[in-house]
Amino acid sequence: MDAIDAALVDFDAEPMSVVAAAATPLPAPLRRRIADLLEAPDRVSLDEIGQLDVEFARAFAAATNALLRSAHIPPDSVEAIGSHGQTLRHRTDLPVPFTWQIGDPNTIAEETGITVVADFRRRDVAAGGQGAPLVPLFHDQVFRSDAVDRAIVNIGGIANVTLLRRKEPVTGFDTGPGNRLLDAWIARHRGLEFDRDGAWGATGCCDAALLEELLEEPFLRLAPPKSTGRELFNLAWLDAALEGRGLRAEDVQATLVEFTAATIAAAVSRHAPGAAVYLCGGGAHNGALARSLGRRLSPSACATTAALGVDPDYVEAIAFAWFARRTLAGLPSNAGSVTGAAGARILGGIYLRT
Repeated sequence: MDAIDAALVDFDAEPMSVVAAAATPLPAPLRRRIADLLEAPDRVSLDEIGQLDVEFARAFAAATNALLRSAHIPPDSVEAIGSHGQTLRHRTDLPVPFTWQIGDPNTIAEETGITVVADFRRRDVAAGGQGAPLVPLFHDQVFRSDAVDRAIVNIGGIANVTLLRRKEPVTGFDTGPGNRLLDAWIARHRGLEFDRDGAWGATGCCDAALLEELLEEPFLRLAPPKSTGRELFNLAWLDAALEGRGLRAEDVQATLVEFTAATIAAAVSRHAPGAAVYLCGGGAHNGALARSLGRRLSPSACATTAALGVDPDYVEAIAFAWFARRTLAGLPSNAGSVTGAAGARILGGIYLRT
């Protein structure tokens, strides 16, 4: 929720070319409103959701228009916008599973003059899938190697791994929290949006007993396909584990770094032992987290996707542009081997520019 990532991609180039990219900070009032809504889902106002749906769309459109102006690209030369939206809820664990993203694509199309493809996840859920992670199919397209096994780890609020093993179909799943708990904890204690380079966490010491308890979370033992979100990994979940411990705030942060690293490393080691690991997403910039992962995965290589020619900050933005292109071409964008869906599906709705 800290920024709107936008990438302008030329897929006709060989290899694909990122013409321009930018991260536009989410307006602070909008960020506070969505955070309040997500932290108190039992006090939801339908009017607030309806207005946020439009306001997020306006922010997405503004970010798009600004990127095009900076790149001197006219809107009518852009084939489509692939818009993921802002997730409100992801509850594939319920008897009636659902996932819900806002950011009205009608508004985006109207304010940019560009065709929009949006609402990518719900078709996969309707087909019996988890609706997440979706990016593994894109990772398979751009990062697969015939020579070595690779694991692509996206560390956003939730971390997910894509396993690209030679001569095997792509698989992937959510491993647990990425930045979600780290960001929430430092926001509570330091008033900051994130722990830059993991510097604050590095001043603390990992509490082995707390780490052991966190690692007992049942989700971590589930077999793929699986997905999760803030509905599970949140401050209330953490507070329950902290009760009666009396730990320093920085020691909790250090423990959360190790928790995220341990869950990612365990997933890779179990399902793709020896694979070279490449990080992307905001968590790739957390030095403390990257160092912990490197230690846990040694002697396997651990780098960012920059080593493979793709900026780790914009992998997901590029991926959703790619999804939009596939939707317009009538091609599927999910993989049942990843999400558990009954089969390949064409994802997303198309909102034409005129």
